[in-house]
Amino acid sequence: MEKVSYKTSGTCARMITFERDDDDRIHNIAFEGGCNGNLKAISRLCEGMKAEEIFGKLAGNLCGSKGTSCADQLAKAVMRR
Repeated sequence: MEKVSYKTSGTCARMITFERDDDDRIHNIAFEGGCNGNLKAISRLCEGMKAEEIFGKLAGNLCGSKGTSCADQLAKAVMRR
């Protein structure tokens, strides 16, 4: 498994970490900072999903007038190589 750390931009969460397996499935998602309960829920719901699925569901989800959100940042993170 590949371990990934992604520094977020424009959100309360400062960092997202996760693991990517050989089938491009995402595991063990964790956020540093942000809205703890909501981010734990997002992490559980996305556990084991393929990166493309996560991107399709979460990309473009905005938080207020920030122009991004923690979910949107996760979508960007899983698509980075």
